Amino acid sequence: MSNAYDDTAGIGDEDEDELLCPLCMEEIDISDKYFKPCPCGYQICRFCWNHIREELNGLCPVCRRPYSEETLQFKPVPPEEIARIKAAKKKREKERKDLDNAARRHLAAARVVQKNLIYIVGLPSKYATEEAVRSPDFFGQYGKITRIMLSRKGHAHQPLIPNLPQNGVYVQYTRKEDAIRAIESVDGTIFDGKPMRVTYGTTRYCPNFLKNPPCQTSGCLLAHEPAEEADTYAKEEAMQVEH
Repeated sequence: MSNAYDDTAGIGDEDEDELLCPLCMEEIDISDKYFKPCPCGYQICRFCWNHIREELNGLCPVCRRPYSEETLQFKPVPPEEIARIKAAKKKREKERKDLDNAARRHLAAARVVQKNLIYIVGLPSKYATEEAVRSPDFFGQYGKITRIMLSRKGHAHQPLIPNLPQNGVYVQYTRKEDAIRAIESVDGTIFDGKPMRVTYGTTRYCPNFLKNPPCQTSGCLLAHEPAEEADTYAKEEAMQVEH
């Protein structure tokens, strides 16, 4: 039988130091780099080899030859090669970590749409209190609210609406579905003779998310998971949609 798998037995030709078992897709141990249980050259990990021999039909998945202790091929990996492979693996892991950190640093300047966060403009000042907003007569009727933040610095709604009260209110719900219901029910309605606008709130990524440690702030309004590309704004774009 031709040795058809001799050239491809080192799983992962693009990176010979990172071998994956084609059956379980787990990394093959460094010491088993030259372990080939069948003369055809098809390479699998020792766990799968033992599993096939002891619990399945005992045949090579490719050439269907019975596995045998007499025909397996194995030679120890030289210590210097093990050291080289470990060093290369450590270097790859560092490069991946550096790329991940660079991507997260890029996110630090982004604004994202928070699907469980709504932003209200046009709410008369006398009702722009946490107690009123949370009540079942107002936004509490749409679902469980985890946090409310009142902004007095002036809204950024575009286009500008004449005589709109100069305040904005952030309301964070436990569920995204509740935020959608609030937006669909209230946006565009007239309250005390003036229009109210309700949209998704935008926020930035939590510094803890960017640096990996868990956030300890209860009800944090910042983003803690990657947003979809369509829901992410560059810093310059955020100037047009900030609220």
